[in-house]
Amino acid sequence: MSDPILPGDPPIPLILRRSPRARRISLRISQLDGRVTLTMPIRLAECEALNFARTKEDWIRKHLEARGADVQVKLGAQLPVGGQLLTVTQGRGRSVSIGLNEVAVPGPEDRVPKRLAAYLREVARDRLAGACDDYAALLGKPYNRLTMRDTRSRWGSCTSDGGLMFSWRLIMTPPEVLDYVAAHEVAHLAQMNHSAAFWAEVERIYGDYKPPRRWLKKHGSDLHRYQF
Repeated sequence: MSDPILPGDPPIPLILRRSPRARRISLRISQLDGRVTLTMPIRLAECEALNFARTKEDWIRKHLEARGADVQVKLGAQLPVGGQLLTVTQGRGRSVSIGLNEVAVPGPEDRVPKRLAAYLREVARDRLAGACDDYAALLGKPYNRLTMRDTRSRWGSCTSDGGLMFSWRLIMTPPEVLDYVAAHEVAHLAQMNHSAAFWAEVERIYGDYKPPRRWLKKHGSDLHRYQF
């Protein structure tokens, strides 16, 4: 059975989730992908959950509008790279190239999104590896490996055996934000927690981390609107 739709302009798909822990209906809008999820008690009739969603329609539409629409990355689209908004254009030759106001992607038009995503992933890996090398040297503790993913719940992580993981979408952020996340995860090599001692290490190897941390909290979810 397909998920229900909240009618209107535009119609809004709803995801119904039954939970044995739920005692009432709750509503959640994901800031990452705009999905609207209704969590409801197991024995509650589906129609009651839909009626609840209808009473909250104005609230739902307001929050979806504030989030902004997803951006399909293709020729002519704009997306941030290094904190600068660039236009995706048709490139020549074999390599993707970044100019002052554009990123040129060669090849067939239908391959542009995936090719650009692969390129940005490699650029992100190069930038993050360089930053992590520098911060690990300042910290005095090496890391063992670095991996890139397209994570939705976190921008980076550090394992107990010295493995660092980052979201490649960090390449979209201003350089100081990417550097801060690198320093944050490297600092976990010394402090596997978020204690005062941990933040002291971040400040020692990075500096004033509060501005980039605020930027990420305010704008980070917007980076997931770009669909490749």
